[in-house]
Amino acid sequence: MLALVEPEVQKGNILPRSQDEIANTIRSYVIARDEEKIVGFCALYIYTQKLAEVRSLIVSEEYQNQGIGKELVLRVLQEGEMLGICEFLVLTYREAFFKKLGFEVIEKTEIPNHKIWTDCIKCKHFPQCNEIALFKRL
Repeated sequence: MLALVEPEVQKGNILPRSQDEIANTIRSYVIARDEEKIVGFCALYIYTQKLAEVRSLIVSEEYQNQGIGKELVLRVLQEGEMLGICEFLVLTYREAFFKKLGFEVIEKTEIPNHKIWTDCIKCKHFPQCNEIALFKRL
């Protein structure tokens, strides 16, 4: 997983996650494999009984444009729905991708839970963030 994460962190597309952070939240990840090779993953981070964030979506370059990212997001949304989550947030540079999955752009000031901002200070773009906030309610 770290091999997929590092190039995206260097590009500033996702936040860095330490091995400890990944280990502590490993159950929140959905992983896509090609045989034994990890080719992508996505996580569902739960904030409250009704709000979760879709985060850390990565698909290896050679596996992109095959529907893997879409399937990963749909799986974490399904998992969240099974847990009773009805609101999903994503902060991303891939606005069109998430709009196709039913997310709608919101202003960052509308993010429904300020706990989310605790991650922002880890970002190389903080405080000048260009990510787009999108929200989906089931």
